[in-house]
Amino acid sequence: MILQTQQNEQLALVRDSARQFAKEFIMPYVMEWDEKQFFPVELFKEMGDYGFMGVLVPEKYQGAGLRYQEYITILDEISKVCGSIGLSLAAHNSLCTNHILSFANEEQKEKYLPKLATAEWIGAWGLTETGSGSDAGGLTTTAVQDGDYFIINGSKTFITHAISGDVAVVMVRTGNKGDKHGVTAFIIEKGTPGFTAGKKIDKLGMRASETASLFFDNCRIHKNQVIGEVGNGFVQALKLLDGGRISIAGLSLGIARGAYECALRYANEREQFNKKIFDFQDVGFTIADMATKIDAAELLIRRAGHLKDMGQKVTKESAMAKYYASEVAVEVSNQSVQVHGGYGFTKDYPAEKYFRDAKLCTIGEGTSAIQKMVIAREIRKDV
Repeated sequence: MILQTQQNEQLALVRDSARQFAKEFIMPYVMEWDEKQFFPVELFKEMGDYGFMGVLVPEKYQGAGLRYQEYITILDEISKVCGSIGLSLAAHNSLCTNHILSFANEEQKEKYLPKLATAEWIGAWGLTETGSGSDAGGLTTTAVQDGDYFIINGSKTFITHAISGDVAVVMVRTGNKGDKHGVTAFIIEKGTPGFTAGKKIDKLGMRASETASLFFDNCRIHKNQVIGEVGNGFVQALKLLDGGRISIAGLSLGIARGAYECALRYANEREQFNKKIFDFQDVGFTIADMATKIDAAELLIRRAGHLKDMGQKVTKESAMAKYYASEVAVEVSNQSVQVHGGYGFTKDYPAEKYFRDAKLCTIGEGTSAIQKMVIAREIRKDV
């Protein structure tokens, strides 16, 4: 009981800290960053001081040493104000940083984790390629061993922080195509010869989160930059995505909550036919539906986070949380635009941005269809 009370108090402190940070450092600039597709690198340096960039990293590597419950809370509060910032926060923490934390050797952890956890360095993670999105095993970027080095050729696409990232963890084919043990994970630092980024991709939503391609042209990487064993990269990536799905679910939750709250405010301010529009049954019922689905999504996310904190398998639970929460984010943000009426279609109100940002949540780190495939496969094992 004492431990539970302490954890609840800690969660409340983390929520207050993230909420205040978002209000002070993000809210005033949301639309400016969105319009310009500006990636605010200095903001993430500031978040490093707050411990938000190494939430799950142990204190011995200069991380915050917190649990998934706190991580979900931080993502919720940040994404409620700006989905773009929440997305970058999630990608840095759960993909690049967590890959090194989960699978790297001690020398690699000591070298990279302190820089990532404090946001001295921004991290990127590369799996997706032009011809292999949902088919993550169909990679064509290759690494050929040459003595103590590997020569990498190919490209990655839709990579968060491809341009501004100081270090990237990338999955590259070292064996036969289709072989789950034919992919290897490498740590590659910015400035490595033959390693470059493309131009920023112009996106519908999440516009302040930087997205671009990575290119490898005879990029020479020493074998000490391999994470784990050669050939284990794809297996590592799949395990990592269990936690990554919780990240995107937390991001989805924040976007949905932000869309809901702005609809609730508007419905209690806007008058038609001499009464608040909230008092019209259709609007009131719509907002009740939004609130219920947000609560249901959070329960699924919290369950997955609890299991992850307990060190238990979360493949099914994280897929359920990601699938449901992302679809709820799209539905709730759509309803928020509708509640705002014509004003919801303008940039004078935040509803349209939540609507644009939400859609990526059903695509990134596994589409909704992929999540259903994962859930069905896990259910099948119980039959």
